[in-house]
Amino acid sequence: MASDLKPRWYLDLMRPHPNGDWILLRDLYTDARAFNDLLDDLSEPFRSDDIDLVAGPEAMGFALGGGIAARLRKGFLPIRKGGKLSPPTDVAEYAHHKGGRVSLELQRSSVEPGTRVLLVDQWIETGGSMQASVDVLTRQGAVIAGIATLCIEDGKSGERFRHDYKCATAVLPGTRLQRQCSAHSFEVS
Repeated sequence: MASDLKPRWYLDLMRPHPNGDWILLRDLYTDARAFNDLLDDLSEPFRSDDIDLVAGPEAMGFALGGGIAARLRKGFLPIRKGGKLSPPTDVAEYAHHKGGRVSLELQRSSVEPGTRVLLVDQWIETGGSMQASVDVLTRQGAVIAGIATLCIEDGKSGERFRHDYKCATAVLPGTRLQRQCSAHSFEVS
């Protein structure tokens, strides 16, 4: 992280979204310094860990996961939305944050049993897509070595992920910003 900036300064770039979708993250990705500092912060806790591969669900898990994989000098495995891959696949269905049913899939034999995978996504709200990602990976014998994400919202699924896995987040637990993100009530400074 740049020493002339406050820790996690890039989180100040999050803004309420004009269409009511509550947080706009575009500037975190388009600002080169912000994006690189974010990737540094999310990958740092795993630099000395035994990780074989980084994986992320479509779509934003691709952006963050690919960047973290490059920093850790590991390969990247995309977990696709249902219906995108040719069979045979392992599929996990879940309810997304708005209540609809969706699925994620992974080509069978994508990982060797025992492969240690760092799982990366943009945000964990209800935990559905993260749990579906865990399910398709572990079904193939992968070991989840950790989770990296901008934010894990408070709640039962967030508590479970933090308990079961090593987690790295940009929005730190117990902070005012964590409470705002979990409440979907973002204060503009």
